[in-house]
Amino acid sequence: MTFLTNILTAGIANGTALLFATLGELFAERAGVLNLGVEGMMLLGAVMGYSAAYSTGNVWLGILIGVIAGGVLSLLHAYVTIALRADQVVSGLSLTFLGIGLSLVLGEGLAQVKGVPTVPVFSLPLLAQIPFLGAILFENKSALVYLGYFLIPLAWYFIYRTRPGLHLRAIGEYPAAADSLGINVFRLRYFYVLVGGMLAGLAGASLSLSITPGWFSEFTTSGFGWIAIGLVIFAQWDPLRAAVGAYLFGSLRRFILDMQGPPTILFFPNPFFQDRNLQFFLEMLPYALTVIVLVIGSRAALRRRLGAPAALGIPYVRGERGV
Repeated sequence: MTFLTNILTAGIANGTALLFATLGELFAERAGVLNLGVEGMMLLGAVMGYSAAYSTGNVWLGILIGVIAGGVLSLLHAYVTIALRADQVVSGLSLTFLGIGLSLVLGEGLAQVKGVPTVPVFSLPLLAQIPFLGAILFENKSALVYLGYFLIPLAWYFIYRTRPGLHLRAIGEYPAAADSLGINVFRLRYFYVLVGGMLAGLAGASLSLSITPGWFSEFTTSGFGWIAIGLVIFAQWDPLRAAVGAYLFGSLRRFILDMQGPPTILFFPNPFFQDRNLQFFLEMLPYALTVIVLVIGSRAALRRRLGAPAALGIPYVRGERGV
């Protein structure tokens, strides 16, 4: 039971960063804009948040700076893909390279920095007493974990139960029809790409200031941005499924670490402990699953069957027929 509790508890912490990034990408794709720059935005959010928290001694200001950094970087993608109607895949990949490069330059020397403030951790008194689930969900959790709990139902309610959410789905499914009804497709697409970038920046800052506090390097995100993109497809563009996927992938990362520790599993020799070469195959499991999901999502017919917005990845030109 302790083994399972540890895995799920770590999954909630790791999954929170994935949740923020996945929800951000989900909003952008719901608006019809594919953003493959999540990894770059997360890295920039991580380095800027870490640096700001160290400079000011205020962790919340660091979180805010990380959010802003991710949002600013996302506006470049919005301008290139919405205003200039450039290829969204190429623009997103360029954004990733730009974010990685900026994080390497701006983050030089931060690995040796000590004494950076971190996000406070606390328990919810009554909920933490719930057997089994209390310890996993509500005991000694970062404030950002509780923020994630709040964002899940909020995102679902916004998308499916509000008029702005209806407009969001409209500009991603049939922007020409939305435009004919007076909905400003261009402005809303800019806005939701910005929201996606800000959430990616929040995800990066949560990694450097909460999940792996007091430490920063160019490997802080560990491919979380790419996993988040795959999770959007896995979740079929639904916030509730995205939350489940984020926490499952977060748990999988801890499961991989724990599997390398015990010499035996249920009285049987642990092959990952006996042969260290097998650990490479174990560690690549989350990324292999992500690649499989991305390959499936790259096929238009399969993507449409999974529930992808009809206009995803297609620049909108006012007056053209079709989406």
